[in-house]
Amino acid sequence: MKLSARSKVIAGLGSNLGDRFAALARAMELIREEAGEIISSSSVWESEPWGFEADDQFLNMVVVIDTVKQPRQLMQLFRSIEGRMGRRRSGGGRYESRIIDLDILLWEDRVISVPGLEVPHTKIADRRFVLEPLCEVAPGAVHPVTGLTVSEMLQMCEDRSEVRLAGSQF
Repeated sequence: MKLSARSKVIAGLGSNLGDRFAALARAMELIREEAGEIISSSSVWESEPWGFEADDQFLNMVVVIDTVKQPRQLMQLFRSIEGRMGRRRSGGGRYESRIIDLDILLWEDRVISVPGLEVPHTKIADRRFVLEPLCEVAPGAVHPVTGLTVSEMLQMCEDRSEVRLAGSQF
């Protein structure tokens, strides 16, 4: 799949283990060093775990990255960063606590479907903890499949879990 030289990619970052703020800051540092310039970032939002039970609350945020990476390269880089930061996956595709989670949410107006990567992220419209910070940085971004803006998706989101501001931008 051939993309233009530079792309604007929106990524979600999350953490619910250890020093969560430090994990987000370190992930952003590694993204800047290895993926491209972070041209925008949301505030940090705190939420309860989604899809599983855990005692530790999540911190979540969204960043917009200007990158020359291709989709598979960026996804592989994100998995590498997660591993280097100490994330261990138990397998089986279950939701679980993690020191860091990096997801590609939107890649401009593109729809990407390759093994291990679906863009736009398949659960973007169902997760208030993604939509709140996403609405901060890109309220008018359009989901390339549904045609809805981020603001519209947030208004329509049926997820009623509590999502609250936890800190200002890094």
